[in-house]
Amino acid sequence: METVVDLHYKEAEAYYTINASGNRTEIDMYKEDKQAMSPTELLLSGVIACAAVDIASMIGKRRKTLSDLKGRASGVRREEQPRKFTDIHIHYDIYSPDLTQDEAERIIDLAVEKYCSVAATINESTTLTHGFSIIKT
Repeated sequence: METVVDLHYKEAEAYYTINASGNRTEIDMYKEDKQAMSPTELLLSGVIACAAVDIASMIGKRRKTLSDLKGRASGVRREEQPRKFTDIHIHYDIYSPDLTQDEAERIIDLAVEKYCSVAATINESTTLTHGFSIIKT
């Protein structure tokens, strides 16, 4: 299955992409007056969102209540070129009255390490870690 996005030039440090459904994503590399995400921020967004979809699905399949799901992805990049990520950490806040620590740990492990195609695409030289908190609602 092929996934396609088309890139469009706005100026040297600003672009946008459009996917097959016509959805548009603005991208910029401005150091000041940022108006959009950078490519590296989009990568972090992709990793955390990709696994979140599986987390929400697996919580539902276990007939547990999910009232909210929030997260933060952070990354450390090399100083030399290419300035790739050496470490990425994702953390989820799961809002649920009935999900246990053991269930959440198993679900997040599976989502990040087995099912998330974005995480699986990241080079093995990048350390990807994850954590979570359960907020009882």
